[in-house]
Amino acid sequence: MSHSEIRVLIVDDSAIVSKILSDALSGEPDLRVVGTAPDPYVARDKILALSPDVITLDIEMPRMDGLTFLRKLIRYRPMPVVVISSLAQRSCRAAIEALELGAVEVLAKPGGPYSVGELRDSLAAKIRAAASSRIRGAPAPAGTQSGAGPGPVTTAATTVRTLGPFAQSNRVIAIGASTGGTEAIAQVLRALPKDTPGALVVQHIPPVFSRAFADRLNGMCAMEVKEAEDGDSLRSGLVLVAPGDLHMVLRKRGTEYFINVKNGPKICYQRPSADVLFFSVAETAGPLATGVLLTGMGADGAQGMLKMRQAGAHTIVQDEASCVVFGMPREAIGLGAAEKVLALGRIAPALVAACGKHDQPEALAFIHG
Repeated sequence: MSHSEIRVLIVDDSAIVSKILSDALSGEPDLRVVGTAPDPYVARDKILALSPDVITLDIEMPRMDGLTFLRKLIRYRPMPVVVISSLAQRSCRAAIEALELGAVEVLAKPGGPYSVGELRDSLAAKIRAAASSRIRGAPAPAGTQSGAGPGPVTTAATTVRTLGPFAQSNRVIAIGASTGGTEAIAQVLRALPKDTPGALVVQHIPPVFSRAFADRLNGMCAMEVKEAEDGDSLRSGLVLVAPGDLHMVLRKRGTEYFINVKNGPKICYQRPSADVLFFSVAETAGPLATGVLLTGMGADGAQGMLKMRQAGAHTIVQDEASCVVFGMPREAIGLGAAEKVLALGRIAPALVAACGKHDQPEALAFIHG
């Protein structure tokens, strides 16, 4: 993509919301709203006439709902989409489904004109991330690799089994992701056995949507997945997803791991922050941890992953070919934080190898291969 301005089309049936979004972007020199559309039919014509780089898409609209439009758009005119959704439970679930279909970011719908100040930074950042993303087009058939990168998609059906006698309950997996991360995380977690060591997930996602995301993962994974609550214990077979707008840190009490969920300043413009999680995992679990950094814009997680590697942890980052946005993995590689750089479909098998056979020196060969 060139360094010229990013052209944005706003698709929303509410004239008030469209104005709020337009106003929130008006002060950004690299972003320009080229038009608005009250429904998908008008949006279709304006996409053809205006050739926007990114569209923002409401989920609930008359004549055609946002998900139906998104399915058609991804099939016939793939382009970056930022979903703007209300916080109603049904809408949150639909927003997560939109990410599964190919939208690259999700944002909570503003509640009124006083939301413009807090909306400006997050909306602009998500549009920039979307504009720099690698768009997949129509989803690949089940069992095939989507996008570039070697190896088939690894599914739960082919890999879910027990880790066996070498599984260590005191091991910890920490995963960080941003743009494109909801589907990358889903692919990794779907392929992990039910007795995999406890995993902690930071995905840059707004409040409320994080719970819908965790609930969706819980329905498709062998492991139990839930949105983290302050004081939750971490155990084998459990994945804790950081709540939107709160940091998550790992603690230890005796031999038991637990987590704190807390407020605090944004790190790398993010809350939750992968750096905050990774630093705590490095300190608490050290060489018993494995860190994974997936697709996303920016640098969050790179410094924390370096700290994990220095503490003796295994560290894995997603390769460029399979990323929607290569920013966060690239930063980690640049710092020397990445022990392995793997295509998305190969990350779960690497985790199984690391966690299932950590006691056996020969099993560490995958780190150097």
